[in-house]
Amino acid sequence: MKLLLTSAGVSNKSIHNALVELLGKPIVEANALFVPTGVYPFRGGPYYAWNPIGGEAAPRMCQLGWKSVGILELSVLPSIDRDKWLPSLAEADALLVWGGDPLFLSYWMQKSGLTDLLPDLPCDLVYVGVSAGSIAVASIFAETYSADRSCAGSPLTSEEIVFSSAKGETRQTLVTANGMGLTKFAVIPHFEHKDHLGASSTNAEKWASKLPIPVYAIDDETAIKVKDGSVEVVSEGKWKLFTPNETTNR
Repeated sequence: MKLLLTSAGVSNKSIHNALVELLGKPIVEANALFVPTGVYPFRGGPYYAWNPIGGEAAPRMCQLGWKSVGILELSVLPSIDRDKWLPSLAEADALLVWGGDPLFLSYWMQKSGLTDLLPDLPCDLVYVGVSAGSIAVASIFAETYSADRSCAGSPLTSEEIVFSSAKGETRQTLVTANGMGLTKFAVIPHFEHKDHLGASSTNAEKWASKLPIPVYAIDDETAIKVKDGSVEVVSEGKWKLFTPNETTNR
């Protein structure tokens, strides 16, 4: 598969150009399916699910000028004969996977059968992830929570982690979990965003140290493009690569 992993969607010209290059055609000629599933566990989830369709995030996701856009709701797929929905997926040029809780998203990716199906679909399909949609593609990923989880999804490990900020220390729960296995690296989105404490440079390094694979921390103006096994950072902002032995800043 071809992947475009973002923090906040197609937020600038460089990421837009990367998407067009991966599609191999103008967006106006491409068909997309949108996956809102991951955001439902959040308070106000139904409203957040609408945001990328017709809200303020729509110009970065569903209103990019696609030839057509459909909704693929993962949680209903196990109750429908696969031959009814699989053709739509096979005919799509892009799979747009929204954010939310990556464990919940990963759970429904597995439950719906997409985790097994995606590697065998036509290689022209472009997976476009946003936030949790980018986190969940890794073979193993980590996520932090400030409150108890109240939805499906089983972590591999769970531990308390202490993050630092100008206002002092904050304790959160960091979990690791199995993802879809589409990449050999993990992603931390919203790098250096004021509303995402765990993604500050210092805290992201602590977060990344819990994983045995390379971790890209990317801000809302950055994407990771994966094509034919090649990984490229596309950025008009900031990003950082954490590995077990070294750290790269951009």
